Amino acid sequence: MEKEYLNESSILYPSDYPEQLRQIPDMPEKLWLRGTMPPEAFRLLAVVGSRALSRYGRDMCRSLIAGLSGYPVSIVSGLAIGADACAHQNALEAGLHTIAIPGSGLADSVLYPRQNRFLAQQILAHGGTLLSEHEPQYKPHPFDFPSRNRIMAGLSHAVLIIEAGKKSGTLITARLAVDYSRDVLCVPHRISDPHSFGASHYLREGAAYVRDSLDILEALGISPRSDDPLLVQSAASTGASARHDKAIQNLSNEERKLYGLLEAPRSRDWVIRESSLPAQKILVLLVTLELKGFIQEKHGEWMRLL
Repeated sequence: MEKEYLNESSILYPSDYPEQLRQIPDMPEKLWLRGTMPPEAFRLLAVVGSRALSRYGRDMCRSLIAGLSGYPVSIVSGLAIGADACAHQNALEAGLHTIAIPGSGLADSVLYPRQNRFLAQQILAHGGTLLSEHEPQYKPHPFDFPSRNRIMAGLSHAVLIIEAGKKSGTLITARLAVDYSRDVLCVPHRISDPHSFGASHYLREGAAYVRDSLDILEALGISPRSDDPLLVQSAASTGASARHDKAIQNLSNEERKLYGLLEAPRSRDWVIRESSLPAQKILVLLVTLELKGFIQEKHGEWMRLL
């Protein structure tokens, strides 16, 4: 579905909706649209999170969306301050299509929040979309925001939680995503971080753990390009790990045992005390492993180099 209405809103009916939105039990009777919808082949990713987005949340949002550049992905969010605005802005910077679903109508005079009206204009200018189930001049009420969250979850193929506290509206979107059988993806946080509640809760419920953009592509069913920097980096890391394992296998049993003791820097006396081998044998093994490039002595302690 590719429709374009830059200045005036047009009405879409269920027959015009993407297939996934027609699947939800409470789909809107109609939608007002400004801008251009993405091609049907695109995968839609809803990005949600705290309005008081932390620095860590902003960095992760930027990094994950930047890693999707060049792929057939559209970023869906709610145009709110915090995570929503961060998602839309980084989508624009990455050259991705983005869909904003505010709780208001789509007329410039009522677009909410007011401070993101320029962002809405940028979305339209770059070929993106504004969607709402409300008439163009409709001014939002508090109950409109949970209602619009169902459109975000229903429209998308997966929902990415950047961060969410215990009372965050993000949890409404995540719960709806589960009800609609959408994949829920979570950015992990420190356990003590108040923003970690949402991710921790849904990870316990079986949500996907997101480390980088490759995890998002996998959830969306998109194969990464062979020259994707993250894929190249991952392959290099895997190759280094394989070479390390092969090198360890070439050690003698006694050398592997001694190497295993050095998970952390240890003094020679500690190694002798913890090993069942004679002290003289330990000294020979330490020197042998050092000559092979596996360990070194520094400040009176032996430590791994590999």
